[in-house]
Amino acid sequence: MWLDHLADERRLSDKTLVAYERDLRQFLRFLTDHLGGAPSLKDIKSLKPADFRAFLARRRQGGTQSRSLARGLAGIRSFLRFLERRGEVNAAAAGAVRPPKQPRSLPKPVSARDARDITGGDLAMESDPWIEARNAAVLTLLYGCGLRLSEALSLTGGTAPRSGTKTLRIKGKGGKERLVPILPVVSEAIDAYLELCPYGISKDGPLFVGARGGPLNPRLVQLAMEKLRGALGLPKSATPHALRHSFATHLLAGGGDLRTIQELLGHASLSSTQIYTEIDSARLLEAYDRAHPRS
Repeated sequence: MWLDHLADERRLSDKTLVAYERDLRQFLRFLTDHLGGAPSLKDIKSLKPADFRAFLARRRQGGTQSRSLARGLAGIRSFLRFLERRGEVNAAAAGAVRPPKQPRSLPKPVSARDARDITGGDLAMESDPWIEARNAAVLTLLYGCGLRLSEALSLTGGTAPRSGTKTLRIKGKGGKERLVPILPVVSEAIDAYLELCPYGISKDGPLFVGARGGPLNPRLVQLAMEKLRGALGLPKSATPHALRHSFATHLLAGGGDLRTIQELLGHASLSSTQIYTEIDSARLLEAYDRAHPRS
């Protein structure tokens, strides 16, 4: 019932639901060992903050990283709050535990020049011209519209941004919808792909297809990006998702405001978008260190 609630009302992704269920099972196994037997509802009611800290410490000793620990604690809290609303437990003890600090790593965008090279479709990395055009169209969507790879691959023939299309409606995480503007270069890339594609793209079928005409596997896009970064001498951080980071970073550097970028990316919280200001600041400091005579 708890997982059904998360799926139906909070619209969490399947991956998050699987992770939450796995984390809860690990917690219950820990309690069985910690308490000397399978925990009852009465045992769960009497848990103290120290019990939750002991669970996190045990997992830390097993090599679990801070991000996974924090997600596990979030899942356990969610489960206990669900039981609390049913009047079965008190979730205050879990709420009193501070989650582990997360190592803050900045997104790694590619430069504007590298982004143009990646999306240009001029390197002839594939033997079939239509596959080359398809890969270029997908990557251009990621950079030109700031899409996630899953969002680009969810497009259908009926929602394809063709010539004359001004905006594209995207359903992102949690079912949240947003409108993104379509640049001419994006619709041109889509048109070029559709003109060469040997398969009929139906209105309700996937826009991007594989070599046999089925839905395009995201791994193939990742492999195409690996080939491109090898040809261009780019680091491993140059992934398809890095193009979304590049979209946001380049907009910000060009004078875009955070609220607009937040809406274009579909971020639920402005804090998720603010990380791109740190990238911009870090680049300014690097340039300062390189150029200033007293650095």
